[in-house]
Amino acid sequence: MVTPPPVPTPAPASQGGIVTVAFSGGQSELPGDSIPALDTLAQQMANTEDRLQIRAYAASSGSDGGSGARRLALSRALAVRAYLIDRGIRSTRIDVRALGTPTDGSPVDRVEVAPVGR
Repeated sequence: MVTPPPVPTPAPASQGGIVTVAFSGGQSELPGDSIPALDTLAQQMANTEDRLQIRAYAASSGSDGGSGARRLALSRALAVRAYLIDRGIRSTRIDVRALGTPTDGSPVDRVEVAPVGR
């Protein structure tokens, strides 16, 4: 009997991938389980001059017209940004986009960190 090969898991940002940080609803504190992926990303970025783009999403409560979702998304993006700056990535290499509620049906309550080159 032949055992199928294991399904590879994507490496955080090592091959141009996106690191996704999932947040609990309504929370902006950086989740502890995201630390290893962010540490790996910071180590990989240490030897490049590439930029990072942080895209943050949050669920809307409906009554705030989306502005509350954008504020929460911004808080999350800034938490991720601060962590990466603490790990040695210059702030001038990080772009932040607080997008609020995604309109394409993708999951809410997340921050994506993507290398975008120079």
